[in-house]
Amino acid sequence: MKVKPLSDRVVIEPLDPETKTSGGIIIPDNAKEKPQEGKIVAVGSGKYEEGKKIEMELKVGDKVLYGKYSGTEITVEGKEYLIIRESDVLAKI
Repeated sequence: MKVKPLSDRVVIEPLDPETKTSGGIIIPDNAKEKPQEGKIVAVGSGKYEEGKKIEMELKVGDKVLYGKYSGTEITVEGKEYLIIRESDVLAKI
């Protein structure tokens, strides 16, 4: 990965949303929602608060859940990624 996030940010590769419901109905492209799950591909070094370094809780390879409209979308070598603060990640899956 050529992008190295700074401070308490992580780079997430969004996972493709399901194209079929549990009942077998195929969802067309224009009806799909933005993905909310992704895999962490890069992490920053952590942040400083009151002179103390706070280490990152997340690590490369973690599968996470994040808000629909969180972060900044970027494209690197033709692939879509999302840069987001660690505090904006909702949960590890």
